[in-house]
Amino acid sequence: MARILIIDDDDTLRGIIVKSLTHAGHEVVHTNNGRKGVELFRSNPTDLVVTDMVMPEQEGMETIKILHREFPQLRIIAMSGGLDGSELYLDLTRRLGAACTLTKPFTLQQLKEAIEIVLQLPDAPPGASPATK
Repeated sequence: MARILIIDDDDTLRGIIVKSLTHAGHEVVHTNNGRKGVELFRSNPTDLVVTDMVMPEQEGMETIKILHREFPQLRIIAMSGGLDGSELYLDLTRRLGAACTLTKPFTLQQLKEAIEIVLQLPDAPPGASPATK
């Protein structure tokens, strides 16, 4: 199983995701904003990052840009929802380095399937993946 970093400021959603992925056998670390997420990844890298887009201190776009620039092979899943233009916003994340996107609300099964697909991707340019949803 994989080691996964979850970055989301919604404590309830983050807790549900962490519990579900841990139950599925993954090792999960988590934090509530992009700045902390980048620091956590730098000090203790993971196989995959799942990040929300709208967060305090450092939003997801900046987080993805930094992580992709420093760790170009890192697999990233971007998730967002509940705001006008979410689809356009998520499309931009693929251009910045996200291998896959999920629009909230999504099911835990959809997240698990996206994780499986992204973890199996060969090293390829981000955004070129059929995993994009």
